[in-house]
Amino acid sequence: MKEQATFASLAWAGKKKQTKRDKFLSEMDRVVPWDKLLALIEPQYPKAGSGRRPMPLEQMVRIYFVQQWYGLSDPGMEEALYDIESVRRFVGIELGEEEIPDETTILNFRHLLERHQLTEKLLAEVNGYLSKKKLLVREGTIVDATLISAPSSTKNKDKKRDGEMSSTKKGNNYHFGIKVHTGTDSQSGLVHTVKVTTARVHDKQEMEALLHGEEKAVFGDKGYFSDEDKRSARKMGLFWGVLDKAKSKKGLSHKQRRRNRKLSSVRAKVEHPFRVVKRQFGYIKTRYRGLKKNAAQLYTLFALANLYRVRRALLVSPTGS
Repeated sequence: MKEQATFASLAWAGKKKQTKRDKFLSEMDRVVPWDKLLALIEPQYPKAGSGRRPMPLEQMVRIYFVQQWYGLSDPGMEEALYDIESVRRFVGIELGEEEIPDETTILNFRHLLERHQLTEKLLAEVNGYLSKKKLLVREGTIVDATLISAPSSTKNKDKKRDGEMSSTKKGNNYHFGIKVHTGTDSQSGLVHTVKVTTARVHDKQEMEALLHGEEKAVFGDKGYFSDEDKRSARKMGLFWGVLDKAKSKKGLSHKQRRRNRKLSSVRAKVEHPFRVVKRQFGYIKTRYRGLKKNAAQLYTLFALANLYRVRRALLVSPTGS
């Protein structure tokens, strides 16, 4: 087996075509601030003792990130480590020479991150790193929210739907699941704040929690409209970029419609991170039961989405600077 593994590795290294996965993993390997993230997690990670020797921390972090990028379950991640050489290369495992963590080990690492609220800190660490790189400016915030569906089936152990999820109506359709609220930098389009609630919570209810307090401008769609907030913002010298909403029996004026169109070009930036998380990373349905577990995953997804969106700028700048 050892000779076969070595031969397979050499054959993979000598291949002439670089696949999309190869390119993606190579780029992300170079832009993720590994030292900072490992230092964040290391104090909570098990130390070698008299029991079973823990897997190297960096390997487990890399495995966790691959799970997020490709939407893999814990068993699916274990199989990918056996099946895909480019994934093993990224993680740093040589088949036949090093131990491959099983799905329980992968699950336990995820639980460790959830238990110590490390994924929220991971998002903050990534954003602090991007701020130092002058890629996250923080002068204005765009607030928005998106619905993520949850399984509505009752064919499970408890014979009922997830009690922490709820239904809401959007347009003519009902949605069961969670709502992801984000505060996004108005210049870079990078997400600086994430809040997760049940689907029925109104967008405006979480607005204040999405602001970091240093904004010079706030943008949002009609769901955040409030005459009172608009007046308060102007008194504080804050630019109020929330779209105007037509009142009952009174439509928008020509001036208001023109203002809304102008503001929409700025507000559109908020859709870019949602596109990466939903389409690039395939997060279109909740994977876990309960808000806490899903929120923990979403912090990581948006941290990785931020790095992905500015990867080209980071590739020409040394990671450690």
